[in-house]
Amino acid sequence: MSADVLVRRPVRGATALRGGRAWRPTPYQVAGFLFFLVMTLAYWAVPLCCDAGQHAAVVERLKADLLHPRHPMADLPGEGSAYYSPYAVAQGVFARLTGLGGWEVVRLAGPLNLLVLLTGLNRFVRVLTPRPWAPVLALGAMTLLWGTERAWWSGYLGLMSMTGNLGYPSAFAIGLTFWAWALTGARARDGRRVRYVGPSGLRGLPGYGALGVLYGLILLVHPITSVAAVLGAVALVAGWQGGWRGPVVGRWALTGAVAVGAAAAWPYFDVFALAGDDSVDAMHRVLYLDLPGEFWLALLGLPALWARGRRSRRDPLVLMFALDCAVVAYGWFSGHYTYGRILGLTLVPPQFALAVELAAPRPWGRWRAVLGRAAAAGALLGLLAVHAGAVVPRALDPVGFEQPPDWPAYTWAARHIGPGEVVITDGYYAGHAIAGYGPNLAAPAWPDPALDERERGRRAADVKAYLAPGSTRAERAAVVRRYHVRWLLLTRWHPVPEEAVVVAWSERTGEVLARVG
Repeated sequence: MSADVLVRRPVRGATALRGGRAWRPTPYQVAGFLFFLVMTLAYWAVPLCCDAGQHAAVVERLKADLLHPRHPMADLPGEGSAYYSPYAVAQGVFARLTGLGGWEVVRLAGPLNLLVLLTGLNRFVRVLTPRPWAPVLALGAMTLLWGTERAWWSGYLGLMSMTGNLGYPSAFAIGLTFWAWALTGARARDGRRVRYVGPSGLRGLPGYGALGVLYGLILLVHPITSVAAVLGAVALVAGWQGGWRGPVVGRWALTGAVAVGAAAAWPYFDVFALAGDDSVDAMHRVLYLDLPGEFWLALLGLPALWARGRRSRRDPLVLMFALDCAVVAYGWFSGHYTYGRILGLTLVPPQFALAVELAAPRPWGRWRAVLGRAAAAGALLGLLAVHAGAVVPRALDPVGFEQPPDWPAYTWAARHIGPGEVVITDGYYAGHAIAGYGPNLAAPAWPDPALDERERGRRAADVKAYLAPGSTRAERAAVVRRYHVRWLLLTRWHPVPEEAVVVAWSERTGEVLARVG
């Protein structure tokens, strides 16, 4: 046989279908899968708390009436409530098909939202860099590099806060945001190498329209997250898009127009009316007051951002961070503190810039080695100071890490209360949770555009008067008739009115359920 003849051995087995090369998972596929398992178990192990009752109540109302749901927490019409987003309606459909309750649906939403979040993160980081370890480091930075005080808000992606908010619409919206940024960045970057001449410039128009639908969906699912999503899109297009000729402007204008049109077409509420709503600004002021302790570890990413800015003044992550900081500053100086809710995504540019920088192949220079050691120390500090309790079971905790909130459940009371029946409660936990089982509150715990704030204030004042130690039986009866109250859910410190009949009580909290009316 001639020496020039190449003899190929036959390939046998599963690798034959792939041309002889066996599939190997990427570092992120391994790390992401392990993170998904651990985080899902941690999320399911922690009792749902805080905003979860509101989201469970939304599912219950949609389960009862998908087209015309009532107010999430009160016996009132629900038209105009921003909680009835496409995400919530999908949950309502799922609840109707399966018969599951609101709490169960919110619990099951956690792994789904986490999957969208993890895949979106991977896709976005891959647009930023081809370095295979960059998504792994970005996941670590995003979940650990926050601060040394616990930041527990919807839309915050620290490891600790994830145990409570993975089932919220904000987690789903942030995952969609990463996907939208990945698609936007890829189109803006690749557009620099494509010449659009004549009809060929129309080939990508459906894709730009679909991208607009995605941004419109983010706006409807979680409006405050959409602010950061749009700022990121502007940064990516401004940083990478070249040649602002007519077709280029037209394509991005199409994306914006479709986003606005898709959001405006949603029949359940007017999302653009929320721009002038200041009902939740006061409660968000604490975001700014706690900012240093909750976020200072993310500053470790600033040297990486600075290096990117030196290489290109139009770097998308640098522009994104600058725009986010400008909006956060506007929220502080204007008093519209709700804009501080984008702080969670404001940390993404320095966190991801740090991950991209540290994913560079070795050998490293001195400054990158110092940066890597500082980042590792910061991640360890954040883990031990805040986040370890999220993933270390209490039974295996050797030092007593801070644990996630442990709210009581109210199934013991809900089994006696009919769907839609009205409850008065003096308990903080009960006031935020009981509506998630189907009952209504005389005074809702949270603001909602579907209910005028003055009316909510009047209801809260009436409930306060009912619960006042000096209230008379006649005064209490007037409140019961006004709001069709059927039940009292009282803490162990509050005496049961003489006209009420005790039905059940909680061994854990000592709370009492009593029937009135």
